[in-house]
Amino acid sequence: MVLFRRGIHFGSYGTVDDGPAVFDRLATAVRTAEAAGFDAVTVPDHVHQNQVAGGGPDSPMFDAYSLLGALATLTTTVRLFALVSPVTLRHPGLLAKAVTTLDVLSRGRAVLGIGAGWDVAESEAYGISFPSAGERFDRLEEALAICDALLTEGRATFTGKFYTVREARNSPRPVHAAVPVLVAGGGERRTLDLVARYGDACNVLGADPVEVRHKFEVLDRHCGRVGRDPLEITRTVFAPPPGDLDAFAAAARGWADAGADGAVVIGPQDPGRITAIGEILGGIFPG
Repeated sequence: MVLFRRGIHFGSYGTVDDGPAVFDRLATAVRTAEAAGFDAVTVPDHVHQNQVAGGGPDSPMFDAYSLLGALATLTTTVRLFALVSPVTLRHPGLLAKAVTTLDVLSRGRAVLGIGAGWDVAESEAYGISFPSAGERFDRLEEALAICDALLTEGRATFTGKFYTVREARNSPRPVHAAVPVLVAGGGERRTLDLVARYGDACNVLGADPVEVRHKFEVLDRHCGRVGRDPLEITRTVFAPPPGDLDAFAAAARGWADAGADGAVVIGPQDPGRITAIGEILGGIFPG
């Protein structure tokens, strides 16, 4: 079963801090996306805005799970998740509690999006430890084990190098058997291995369909090694904000031909543009 096919990522909330109007604009955009056929809405899990997404640290940035809880009350069908929660930012036990709360509030529409993290600048600004890439991936592996236990079994006891939990409970439980997990990134040695072992979905960068196909082939090999059916994993492509819509449609067809089940597009807040992008994705990734 494909987890979702047409995702939109609201990575920026604009450059002006005008209080509640920041949320009002986003709420309108999210409602428009749901009406336009998007089946997943994602937001960043950062403590301040980065220069890449636009605006920099002085721009508005919501707490991801507070925001997703509010969006759960404004939507009825879209899956909701952070793309993604960096392992450096939240203890895995608390992360599992946050995503389970979102799942209950949304009546079973939450996804746990998680990754190794990359934004050293925000970590330095907030005094958050930002270890080496190797340690971040080691932490990610432990975090996935803890979250898996809490989200599927409702309790966890785990002793690792970085995290320890003892008889941690997760109540209320997720609406369904568990909350699905998306492990973001396309690293061939660590990330896609973790997708094969823990993920229900992956999200790889999609500039080049040839590279996308290669990443999925690597994932297939990891699945074979660990005895996982690769068809259990939803494969999506993370796409930059579309410029020319015809070029975007051609790229999306290339991702589909490369084996993608869908895409997550960095979206605008303009309703007309959201609708146009949704129509394109609906034609290429129906269902």
